[in-house]
Amino acid sequence: MNDQTTINAPSNGSETAPAAKNAPSVPAAAKTPPKALTFARKTWMYSLGQSFFRMWAIILFDLRAYGVQNIPKRGGVLILSNHQSFLDPVMLGVKVTRPMSFLAKSELFINKIFGYLIRGVNAFPVRQGEGDVGAVRETIKRLQEGHVLVMFPEGGRCDDGEVAKMQTGIGLIIRRAGPTVKVVPAAVAGAFASWPRGQKFPKPMPVRVIYGQPLELYNLKAAEIIKIIDAEIRRLFEELRHQKDR
Repeated sequence: MNDQTTINAPSNGSETAPAAKNAPSVPAAAKTPPKALTFARKTWMYSLGQSFFRMWAIILFDLRAYGVQNIPKRGGVLILSNHQSFLDPVMLGVKVTRPMSFLAKSELFINKIFGYLIRGVNAFPVRQGEGDVGAVRETIKRLQEGHVLVMFPEGGRCDDGEVAKMQTGIGLIIRRAGPTVKVVPAAVAGAFASWPRGQKFPKPMPVRVIYGQPLELYNLKAAEIIKIIDAEIRRLFEELRHQKDR
């Protein structure tokens, strides 16, 4: 049915008189197109999951987050953190107001039900161990559209709880994302002790996360970007260690 089609309601005896013949016709109001869903807004699934896991993280892991105010309230933001365990994405996301997007290994999307659930919290697949051009393009696209995205530049979970070497690809992503995207370094401590590699389930242990000051790195060479990110993540990680010792 197009905009010019009208439907006459059945008479109830209260209709107004017909308009005069010479009266100017009034065009039908244009339909407002439906707003496209974006990752800048929380889906019901994201809101529900965030509320549940926030309570879960506080009760079981005494989660404390420092520097949340350093995350810009608008525009594209790339949060880069060390990667200790499967807990990291949850711990980094539950206390942040803005919804986040996450990369997840493509194998997690094979199960249709689980794939549907993690897509509902803004995850998208990446093929690990390969040059996944599609995932890189999607990452840059989401950042340029003004979303918040979490990545782990070490490329995988650590083996010993320490900060591992950074992968070089993140430098190219930051350069291509451009000047509108801010980089926020972050660190997680305690998640490795709770859920290291080879352990089936996490055990309750204190977990701390911290977010650093936003950085503009797009105009630097990729090698310089990696060097700065590496230094910032290690500095924040040591700061968390001192927090735990107090």
